[in-house]
Amino acid sequence: MLSLIVGLIIFIAVFYSIITEKVPGPWATMIGGLAMAMVGILDEKSALEAISGRLEILFLLIGMMIIVHLISETGIFQWFAISLAKLVRGEPFMLIALLSIVTAVCSAFLDNVTTILLMAPVSILLAGELKLNPFPFVITEIMAANIGGTATLIGDPTQLIIGHEGHLTFNEFLFNTSPVAILSMVVLLLNVYFIYKKDLHVSRELKARIMEMNPSRSLRDKKLLVEAGTIFLLVIFGFILNNFIDKGLAMISLTGAILLVIISKQKPHEIFEHVEWDTLFFFIGLFMMVKGIEEIQLIKIIGDKMIKLTAGNFKLATMAIVYISAGFTSIIGNVANAATMSKIINVMSPSFKDLGNTQVFWWALSFGSCLGGNISILGSATNVVAVGVANKSGCKIEFVKFLKFGSLIALETLIVASIYIWFRYL
Repeated sequence: MLSLIVGLIIFIAVFYSIITEKVPGPWATMIGGLAMAMVGILDEKSALEAISGRLEILFLLIGMMIIVHLISETGIFQWFAISLAKLVRGEPFMLIALLSIVTAVCSAFLDNVTTILLMAPVSILLAGELKLNPFPFVITEIMAANIGGTATLIGDPTQLIIGHEGHLTFNEFLFNTSPVAILSMVVLLLNVYFIYKKDLHVSRELKARIMEMNPSRSLRDKKLLVEAGTIFLLVIFGFILNNFIDKGLAMISLTGAILLVIISKQKPHEIFEHVEWDTLFFFIGLFMMVKGIEEIQLIKIIGDKMIKLTAGNFKLATMAIVYISAGFTSIIGNVANAATMSKIINVMSPSFKDLGNTQVFWWALSFGSCLGGNISILGSATNVVAVGVANKSGCKIEFVKFLKFGSLIALETLIVASIYIWFRYL
């Protein structure tokens, strides 16, 4: 009982520190994981096994971070954004729609945080050229990044955790979660159109200024673009074929990254500077904490409670996972929620295996975590990063303002996901 209380105190303290930003996320989770080891909840072997058992996630992330960094160095994202602006002749809503679709597609195959770091500043620049409030541009892209991340296994760190715990493949995610991502994008854009259309009026002179912008000036290294683009496509192709070649996503990702580094003649120390070590250490600490929570039986207690509350009702259990995980995500973030809820699903699944295909629980968790990430700024790292970039660029996004729009989008897309689950799986 004492270990349960101590473990809970550590867990709550860590996430209070993250939410209030009193301690940076990576330090908070590392301190939490190490504290659980030091007070005896975990021994060294258990702590290290918690990390080693998820090395596929860490190595996959490292490989994709390196590839994405080198792609970003070419200026292709900026080129694409300006080209889209010229394509729609500076029409604000069409520009928002296309920028958000590009963000969603990129987020499905690249790191969400990197995508939003590249797209948000360009969108703010374009909004400035059109003398428009950049808020609709930025908030739509944030929502689109979280929605796009739902589409694939590599679209969001949350998906990597779910895929690992549920033993799900790249293709299984693509065929099961991407339809909801597409429908959710339609819902998002309809909301943006009806809520912000009155604010999206631009003079002909300002549209002409957009048409004068030269996207080719954004391209900094065409040779690297060809090299990085080719390797990236081969890596994605490898992910899709992994069911047949069975090399592992982490090995495919790392092989592509190292091959690209060698081909492009990059120096190791320059590449490693751009690996998001803070994200990796956040995960390392989180994995130890979740293992600690598992050791004090908290996950089993919550799992048993959910089994009791749903009383063998398979449909109710599935929907409960969607909305409970969305609620937790809005407070502790989608990564922490996925890491915790995945363990709860493993506890619940044996009790429901004779009532239906329990794989649907993982899709429910995926939708709850990714789409629920739009509820609040705390819902995902993408939100935090994007809001920070926007604030630095003069577009202040307040917590309540984000909450109002994000909650609306999250609720509507979660309803879409629920209907999809109901008719496809239940």
